[in-house]
Amino acid sequence: MSTIPGQVRLNWQDPVTGEQRTPLLTCPIAFGREFAQMPAELNHQRVARIVLNSSQVSRYHTVIEWVQGHIRVTDQNSSNGTWVNGVLQPSCNVSNGDLLKIGPYEITLMFTLDGTGLPTAEASEQSIIQVPEPDSPVPAAPVAATPVNVLPPAFQANQVVVQDLYATQLLVEEIDYLAVGAGLGSFIWVNFLRISGAAPQQIRALGIEERPYARYQRLCLNSQIPPHERLRSNSDSCPDNIWGWPGYALREAWHEFNKGKLNPALQYLWQVFAEPTFIQTYTPRAGNVFASIDREAVRIGWPQMYRFGRVRAIRKTNDGRYAIAYSPGRKQTAFVVARHVHLATGYPVLQFLPDLKAYREQTRDFKSVVNAYEDHNHVYETLERQGGTVVLRGRGIVASRIIQRLHEARQRNANISILHLMRSPKPKGNRFRKAQRSVDNHFEFQPFNWPKACWGGTLREELEQATPDQRTNFLADWGGTTTADRQDWKDLVQTGLDQGWYQITFGEVTRVVPNAQSRPTTYIQEKGPRGEIQLEADFIIDATGLDSKVKASPLLNDLVTHYNLPLNPAGRLAVTNDFELLEMRNQNGRMYGAGAITFGGPYAAVDSFLGLQYTALQALDGLVAARAPNLRRLNGISSFLQWLKWAQNKTP
Repeated sequence: MSTIPGQVRLNWQDPVTGEQRTPLLTCPIAFGREFAQMPAELNHQRVARIVLNSSQVSRYHTVIEWVQGHIRVTDQNSSNGTWVNGVLQPSCNVSNGDLLKIGPYEITLMFTLDGTGLPTAEASEQSIIQVPEPDSPVPAAPVAATPVNVLPPAFQANQVVVQDLYATQLLVEEIDYLAVGAGLGSFIWVNFLRISGAAPQQIRALGIEERPYARYQRLCLNSQIPPHERLRSNSDSCPDNIWGWPGYALREAWHEFNKGKLNPALQYLWQVFAEPTFIQTYTPRAGNVFASIDREAVRIGWPQMYRFGRVRAIRKTNDGRYAIAYSPGRKQTAFVVARHVHLATGYPVLQFLPDLKAYREQTRDFKSVVNAYEDHNHVYETLERQGGTVVLRGRGIVASRIIQRLHEARQRNANISILHLMRSPKPKGNRFRKAQRSVDNHFEFQPFNWPKACWGGTLREELEQATPDQRTNFLADWGGTTTADRQDWKDLVQTGLDQGWYQITFGEVTRVVPNAQSRPTTYIQEKGPRGEIQLEADFIIDATGLDSKVKASPLLNDLVTHYNLPLNPAGRLAVTNDFELLEMRNQNGRMYGAGAITFGGPYAAVDSFLGLQYTALQALDGLVAARAPNLRRLNGISSFLQWLKWAQNKTP
């Protein structure tokens, strides 16, 4: 990979999100706690400003510059100083591979001084792979994010003239409300618009799959949650029902009762009454959730509002609206002009550990090393036939389900073993004031009230009132969405440890390479006298999750770049307490965000069912306050009447 003098590859792990950050930037590069306090220019050069949100980082902490053929780090009289390779340095030249410590952030610097290139292992974003399109198989190799298609010249302006769009003689549609994404977040917002008075002809939802849960369903199936299996954490609210009654447990109990199965019906009712003290938390079956959304989609007229299209770019218009360019087919372009826009694009890519992505790129082996969210059923089919060893990376919700699925495979072939590789032990969970999360076998368990406390408890109020910096600190203290505290699964792990087919190992991965038999071999650096050891396996499963960074989405990256939008300390879209992108306000036009792309903002569990409902309600309140067309705030009477229509499956 070629580069130019003054380019530096930064590499660090975010202490809040746990994501690997590897931006390639050109000097000067400023680091600090507050974006506005860092200079936009130095010596007539534009500064790349990196926000490190921690109380240990000063507002403008340090800067990296290209000075007379050298990369130089200069501290800006910060409170805690700048450390280079463990030494406090007010100013010094640095070398390739040096470690820069700013507060809790440990940043590796990688560069060359002659412009011949950067080390290939770190030369590109290693932590993401593209999500395959719904009608295509998993790609043979991970690919970089696709750039935005070439658009008409009118889209280069900050404010598009609507007449210029019509002059292109391409399809132009003008509506009041547009949902970008057409997934669960879009569906919930559209649902709220409908029950609050908006008509189907006023609303459009743009996306690449007509069923709003299609991608979520695919991710569930790939991560081994088929329709009959129960979802895990954060699935106790009802995406199809703003009122939440009857909930999934009552519906499932009623279904069993109608089939004459009294005991299961009573068990579900007891479960929601006694959870979590006397029995584990209830969660619905995946198939029941999808069926309920299908019913509600027909009721609100989703098929009439949905439009197929890959959204390419969004621009403000000169008349206080927004122009959205999308592709309704290959090599086609069309436009929607909307007064109010809702962004719920979800996770744009699958997160992939850098060493595993490098292994796949170097070996072209996409069968032995897989992501838990890819279609990897061949792993279990092979293990059930031949047995083998699996190395598992990651220890969240997805990892817990993968362990359960591997245990099921062991029922057919006992010659299957699991080696769970973790970066470090987890002796105790996150603590906030008097509350502390429980830990068992290095798994941290999500408390029963986490999504509910985010919705209406003191956690939500504190987060809304906090500054962006304080929010980051809160999220670091609280911890995010983790594994559900399910006794059956905890017993399964303990059984595996006792019987020896499940083991936990700790260490830093140094490399993953094929051995003589072409099996992926992981080399890790252990703490203690053993030093570097190697772990051989038939398969490696990456269960580290999904990635919602703005730069991973061509659409969001274009929007942020074009309008120089600020990002919050977690690197997501900065939104107000009602989830508006304030910098995108256009006269009476409003733009809102929802879901994972707003993580780090005024709500913690943004990617849960409950979180999507909360953000949609907040956005709806903002639209009502802005006198959006045909919307009215629900009161006790109108809400009850709408619930009756829902119960009778009548159009809003």
